[in-house]
Amino acid sequence: MRKLYNKTLSCALVAAMVLSLPVAGLTVKADAVSDAAPEDVYVSFGADLEDDEKEKVMDLLGVDEDELENYTVGEITNEDEHKYLGDYLDDSVIGSRALSSVVVVIGQEGDGIDVETKNISYCTPGMYTNALITAGIKDADVIVAGPFEITGTAALVGAMKAYSELTGETISAESMDTAVNELVVTSQMAQDGNISAQDVEQLMAFVKAKVVEENLDNDEAISKAIDQGAEELGITVTDEEKQTIISLMKKINGLDLDLDSMKEQAKDLFNKLDDMGIDKEQAKNFFQKIVDALSEFFGNLFN
Repeated sequence: MRKLYNKTLSCALVAAMVLSLPVAGLTVKADAVSDAAPEDVYVSFGADLEDDEKEKVMDLLGVDEDELENYTVGEITNEDEHKYLGDYLDDSVIGSRALSSVVVVIGQEGDGIDVETKNISYCTPGMYTNALITAGIKDADVIVAGPFEITGTAALVGAMKAYSELTGETISAESMDTAVNELVVTSQMAQDGNISAQDVEQLMAFVKAKVVEENLDNDEAISKAIDQGAEELGITVTDEEKQTIISLMKKINGLDLDLDSMKEQAKDLFNKLDDMGIDKEQAKNFFQKIVDALSEFFGNLFN
């Protein structure tokens, strides 16, 4: 009877463990700018903002004009936009006015990347996060804003320049180019309307994690990773989209990214990926052990 009690207790404890497994929650973003030391803040304005537009952008970024002199301040010019985006976007899309603005606040080690967008129609926070990770950026709060609805792609350039100047870390031309390439690819896939923005974010992060973890460097292997991610998400990727992702992932493979660092920098995103497959084998093994324990218990109970 005591043995039966112990087994029953063991199963109850296992069940309690399952029910108490942590669930990924929402993180509350504090007022990054006002809480930060001035030397940790970089504000980059679109060079062609009118005075009233700049005032609105500062309000959206949480930047007080009286405090600007205490921050590092730069700008993104239309020339910068065409230089970095010209290989991936038509001139008509880039436009003739630099309006994208961004504030970057350097955080503590382990904080990860946190992105917020305001009046940005083309890029989601998750897309920026993915691209910033590709560029090698770590532990930073980033707010991207426009005076009205704009694409916001050029703000990535401002964010990378800001991070480099604040930390003294050089971001290579290859990393910057690949990050911009990634942001444009993910944005265009979402704009096409076949796949939701959230699914695009997760697909890109999933495939990138596979490429980094398994050192995938050829079309066939990367294609299989794309297929796996698409199947897990329940989406369809066109042949054209697949080829675009393959080309991007080959560039990412050459950047020497670290999977553990990627997971630390985008915890919320990779928690979702854990649910859909990045750590699925570990989860399957864990729950299989629970099933085996229950099977053994009931087998002994009735035999």
